[in-house]
Amino acid sequence: YIFMIDNIKITNTQILSDNWYHLKKVTYSYTKQDGSVHVQSREAYDRGNGAAILLYNTVHKTVIMTRQFRLPTYINGNPTGMMIEACAGLLDMENPEECIVRETEEETGYTVTSVQKVIEAYMSPGSVTDILYFFVAEYDAHMKTGKGGGAEPEEENLTVLEIKMDEAMLMISDGLIRDGKTIMLLQYLRLNSLV
Repeated sequence: YIFMIDNIKITNTQILSDNWYHLKKVTYSYTKQDGSVHVQSREAYDRGNGAAILLYNTVHKTVIMTRQFRLPTYINGNPTGMMIEACAGLLDMENPEECIVRETEEETGYTVTSVQKVIEAYMSPGSVTDILYFFVAEYDAHMKTGKGGGAEPEEENLTVLEIKMDEAMLMISDGLIRDGKTIMLLQYLRLNSLV
């Protein structure tokens, strides 16, 4: 289904914050089906597009993920603030494939040369502008070329985890894995019988 939107007119954009990325207040008008024109203001956080990847091993039936502290989850009730996640990062002017190959090496220590794009999605379209590109790639022990843990200049502090696929699926049910992108990638692997 394709819906053409030719009745949206942006009338004002105000930068509320550009401390980390850009928080904008956008005022726009739109015409409803009955012909009436309405004006609304909404805030949108523009942090750039990103990419995520889940490494999997078909022989050992394992996946590679990371654990790190996420402040927004902590202030929203996650008692430790720690999250188990698929490797991910912002594109920073790269194409998604280049980005995810670099992020994989920085965060997990694995060097991958072949990645498979599986989907792309807006993760929080009501308030955040970013599109996330999702990838999977096979890994094995000889591809471990570094220690991982994240990039020093970015002050990342990641722990690399190798987890059995069945255990990872149980961790979703138990609430130990609560990150949307990670759940989507784990479900993709399971639905496509890759692990």
